[in-house]
Amino acid sequence: MPTYARTQRFRRDHAQLDADQRRAFRGAVRGFVEDLPSGKFRKGLRVKGVRGTDGIFEMTWADDGRATFQYGPPVVEGEVHVIWRRVGSHAIFGSP
Repeated sequence: MPTYARTQRFRRDHAQLDADQRRAFRGAVRGFVEDLPSGKFRKGLRVKGVRGTDGIFEMTWADDGRATFQYGPPVVEGEVHVIWRRVGSHAIFGSP
């Protein structure tokens, strides 16, 4: 099972989401976690690198819902470790 961490900024962003947005994000994360071992993500998540950054990726969880993340050093040997950086609308790309 992959491990994860959340930045303080992610925590603040997440607290600003309404209940429907949190539910949509959780649903997207379930698919993300299922796809993570293969590194091939389902089309609806549109996982890709954030332009102009090195090692930061974005995931779509709603029409105007985005989350950014990066991979960190494994916490559990053989398991992927994800660091969630931001979550919200397109506005998060000002500082992913």
